[in-house]
Amino acid sequence: MKRWKNRPAGSNWGDFGEDDQIGRLNLITPERRRAAVAEVREGIAFPLSLPLDFPKGEYAHGPRKPPTLASTALGHNNRFLPQVTDVVNDDYAVIHLQYSTQWDSLAHAGAVFDLDGTGEPVISYYNGYRAGTDIIGDPAGSVVPRAGALGIETMAQTAVQGRGVMVDLERAIGRERVLVGYEMLAEIMDEQDVTVETGDILCLHTGLAEVILELGENLTQQAMSTSCAALDGGDERLLQWITDSGVAAIVADNVAVESFSLEPAAGAEHALPLHQHCLFKQGIPLGEMWYLSGLNSWLREHGRSRFLMTAPPLRLPGAVGSPATGVATV
Repeated sequence: MKRWKNRPAGSNWGDFGEDDQIGRLNLITPERRRAAVAEVREGIAFPLSLPLDFPKGEYAHGPRKPPTLASTALGHNNRFLPQVTDVVNDDYAVIHLQYSTQWDSLAHAGAVFDLDGTGEPVISYYNGYRAGTDIIGDPAGSVVPRAGALGIETMAQTAVQGRGVMVDLERAIGRERVLVGYEMLAEIMDEQDVTVETGDILCLHTGLAEVILELGENLTQQAMSTSCAALDGGDERLLQWITDSGVAAIVADNVAVESFSLEPAAGAEHALPLHQHCLFKQGIPLGEMWYLSGLNSWLREHGRSRFLMTAPPLRLPGAVGSPATGVATV
């Protein structure tokens, strides 16, 4: 049974099938993976994640918390069998899945939308999946939250392996807070000879991950919100370019890929318009707070922008986000 009568303007709902749950990751075909593998020439690998306890400072006191470690019943330095000399260490972690380097699944951001054409909007997600039926959550905590559809495990099953393409925004702009719209992005990509093709994973190096590491415990919310470039999600030409480009996913080393304010401009329809466009309408996963600096420096030194990216999230059924520990190979 079709879940929706209306689909949002500018969306691709149904284009990959009525029951599709991976959106534009469908564009990473075997052919596109072979093209990604062809970018491996030196055999050098780069980690693409921050340490999972970063950011520190004021950010750690927000609604998302850094991970905590503890020992299991086995404990650390445990002689689990006293009659032998073997010693084991065993522990567990409590993790906010979207605290540090992360993937947003398609269940992360939805919208209030009139799916049924009745004039009564409902909370909905990519491809018409619904809150309460498919994505269940309760801020009061009386119901165990769960993404019965669009969860992070649907991403994990694709392996999220394809060709990454780097755009060095810090090189062009510096570390000033600048909103990057279509014209500026197109100009920077032209200057850096960067081309994005269907099925590529667009990576945006702004320098914010380096700010996070450099400031450590001295990191402030002001530094987070006023440093380095972010995409201008309110630029309709930029959103249309994202649609037309065929990118399968977008990754950045900043907090939300786009600029974000708790006080949207008067008359704004969305606080996070790029999230709405990518996650809700187009099925494009977003990666946030990735560590791209080492890879970016190497690519720049060698006159390259493309690489093989392998970055599956945790295969955790029902979760709406996940830490990302991606690897780039050049």
